[in-house]
Order: sequence, then structure tokens, then C-alpha cells
Amino acid sequence: MEIPLDRDKPVPLARQIQAHLERLIAEGLLGPGVKLPATRELARRLRVNRATVALAYEELIAAGLAHAHVGQGTFVAGGPMTGAMAAPASPAPIDWAALLSRGARIAAADEERLRGLGTANGGSATISFAGGMPDSALFPTDAFRRVLNQVVRAEGAALLQYSPVGGYGPLRRYLAGYLLRFGIEARAEDILIVNGAQQGFNLIARTLLDPGDVVAIEQPTYTGAMQGFRACGARLLPVEWDAAGPRPDVFQRLCERQAPKLFYCQSSGHNPTGLTIEPETGRRLVTAATRHQVPIVEDGFDGSLYYGARAGTPLKAADRAGIVIHIGTFSKILFPGLRLGWLVAPPPLVERLQAAKQLADLHTSALLQAAVHRFCERRLLERHVTRVTAEYARRRTLLLAALRRRMPEGVSWTEPHGGFSLLLTLPIGLTATALLPTAVERGVAFTPGPAFFIDGGGERTLRLAFSSVAAARIDEGVRRLAEAIKAARRQPRPRRTEHEMVPVV
Repeated sequence: MEIPLDRDKPVPLARQIQAHLERLIAEGLLGPGVKLPATRELARRLRVNRATVALAYEELIAAGLAHAHVGQGTFVAGGPMTGAMAAPASPAPIDWAALLSRGARIAAADEERLRGLGTANGGSATISFAGGMPDSALFPTDAFRRVLNQVVRAEGAALLQYSPVGGYGPLRRYLAGYLLRFGIEARAEDILIVNGAQQGFNLIARTLLDPGDVVAIEQPTYTGAMQGFRACGARLLPVEWDAAGPRPDVFQRLCERQAPKLFYCQSSGHNPTGLTIEPETGRRLVTAATRHQVPIVEDGFDGSLYYGARAGTPLKAADRAGIVIHIGTFSKILFPGLRLGWLVAPPPLVERLQAAKQLADLHTSALLQAAVHRFCERRLLERHVTRVTAEYARRRTLLLAALRRRMPEGVSWTEPHGGFSLLLTLPIGLTATALLPTAVERGVAFTPGPAFFIDGGGERTLRLAFSSVAAARIDEGVRRLAEAIKAARRQPRPRRTEHEMVPVV
């Protein structure tokens, strides 16, 4: 414990020590039951006589702020401070909000907007379709614990040391072969290991974007991508999805008129719709990007998790010009808590992304990389994927069947080919944000669609994530949601005023 002492002050040193400790107790920095340093130890640190510290402690005890136990020491009692013993007034706190960067202010505004949508899961009795995440009950925790112990025994000394920025060599070589089965041709040196897909977005944005740059982005889209690009000062322009993927004609026009710096999209397991970009649409997007020299940032949901007749084809597989930056992650297929993902990019860009990562965090945990590599190398990943894909496909089927059976007329939805969710569209006159409180009252929750649209569009849409909802609760959850929609439709609509009918320009 460091206590600043001013030996030129007329205030006795014991009183200065006492006042400092009183302030720490008053501000909660020394909580009830915390043991104060031994008088001998504190006296040595402060270079004062031990009796000086003992006198300060005695005054704290007399004020009821501490108590002493013979043979154990002096402990904070946590009593209130009043009168002459009150701590001196604290200086005015610094205004951190005024010091935030433009990017931090943009991120705060995005967070505030999402909070305003009310994406709460509700209480424990609520059936929540809000969380687009894997089901932790399906995690292969025992198998992963065993391989983690094995790599600690075999390589612990090296893995716990500083490691190469690019990633654990055996894992990068494994990924080169793993990605080849999905049509992505990448050498180990073209792969950069990152702390999850979100760090991938951040590194790409920091490397390629300047404030004011235009980013073409699919709509609807993943919220984290929007937030990451906005925080770098980018201006986002939407490329609307249809049944086949982001519309190539819209992307082409944006390239011609706005000269975007890059284009972001999800080729499979699209969040929130669950749809997949059709091969012909993907080829047209890559052709347009190549012609206009606009890099595509492809967020690739793991190709092993699909529910249709065939897996989607990554855009990177159709890339012959090196225009596509592919992002992958183990978060969906294994554990989100691993924070382990990868980027595939042309060598000149990988070099710059690697430099950005070194500035950010030096490297991703080599221990976790080695454990994941061993998990994959022993084909434990393949067994796990087979099991969880079957279970998620079952939950998807149950959800679609319940929607067809229970939803009132005017409600429509996407049928996911992969991923963890679908997008439902409400009848005309209803909005997801207005519906959510009614739904939560009836014991079901979801994520309002505006969270996935630029500047809050998609008012009539909502995301239903089925991956973490127990199969036995899906039908009941849909029943509650259908009842909430029916109840909302029965409520009288507010009459619009002339002012409300004026279009926003």
C-alpha cells in the first residue's frame, strides 16, 4: 500500500496516514473485513517509525472504522464516517465522456440504440429465442479438457511463452487442409489466427479503412460487423438481400456511384436469416468486386453446419484475383469462449493484418491453439460436428413446423439452410419493438429486427434463434409468440396525425 506523505506539512504523519486510510474506506476501496498491512511492514514502506503507523491505526479503531484482533492484525470495520473524522472532500471526477474519441462515441451510440430495442431474454420461465449462440449443453467439454491437459504436458513450456503473431504453425497447416474441403485454396502462410471473428473485423477495418470511407454491407446483417465498421468512422451503404443473397445489381451500382472501400457479407449461415448465397449470385458478386477492385470481407459460418442438400459455397472458392478476405471461427462449431478464429487473405494484406494484430495483442493464446489443433487432428471435431448438426437440424425442423401450424395469417419467415436463426416478418401494422413487451409478458422473447438493419430499418422483422432453445420447448415458445401477435393485432392502432404523415426527407 502506497500512502503519499508530505513531510513539509504541519500535519503530523500519523494524521496523514489516518486520513488516507479513512478516504479509502469511505470510497469503498478498502471494504469491510479487509486486513490492513502490519504496522511493521507499512512503517518500513513509508520510512516512518512503527509507532507512527500504530497511532494512525489506533485512531481508526477509536473512530469505529477498524478493529484489531490480537495475533491476527487490524481489519476494516466499514463503519460510517461522520463529523471531524470525515475524509477530506474528493476532487471533481474527470469527465471521461468528453475525452472519448469519435469512434468510441459512435460505438456508444450504437450500443444505446441496441439497448433501446429491448432485446432482454426475460425471466427464467421465459422461452428465449433471442440468443444466437450454440447450446452449451452440447459442448464437448470433457474431450477438450483431456486434449488441453495433453498439450500442457507435451508442450507446456513452449506454449506458455511468447508465440508467433501469425499463429501456431500446426493449426495453420491443419486449417489449410480443412478449408480445402469447402473449396478454399489457402497456404498456411495465407492464414492469420485471430481472437475470434470480431477481432478479424477490427483488424481489417483498422488496416483498410479511413474515417469517411464507404463500406457496402449486406442488409440485414450481423450487428457486430456494423458496429465494428462504424466505430472506425465508415459510412455504411446497404446491399439488400433477396432469396439468393445480396443483390449483385445493387452492389454493382454502389461500386459505380459510391466507390466503396470494401463490401461485407455472410455467404452461409447468414445471421439473422439463416440463408445461403446461391453459387451464381456469389460468382456475380466476386466478378463485380474484381472489376471495381473492391475487396469482399466474407464472414464464413462454418460450412459443416448446414441443413439442406448441400453446403453453401464460400465466395473465396470462386476468387481467382485475391479480392476476397475470408473470416472463419471456431466459436459456432466448438465454444464461443475459445475466442479463436482466422483470416485468409493475399500475402501482402496478411503481412499488414499481422502487423496490426501484433500492435493489438502480440498473439492469440498458443495453448488454446495447440489444444484445438490436437482436438481436430484426432478427428474429435468431426464427431462433434456430426452430433451437433443433427441436433440443430432437428430444432430447426421443429421450429419451422410450429410456425406453419401456429402463426396467424400475414406472418412469413425465412427457411434457414444453415446457422442458428431465421428472420420472421410480422403482418402490416405491427412492429417488433412494440410487440416485444407483450411477448415477454406471455413468456417468450426474441431479438427485434432493427438490430440487423442499417439505421434501424426492418421494423416489422424479428429474429428467432433456435440453437440454444431445448427441442421440447420450441413449440410452446412459438405458441406464446403467436398469441402475442394475435393480441397485438386486436389492439386498436393509434390514429396518425397530419404531422406524422409528412415524409422524412
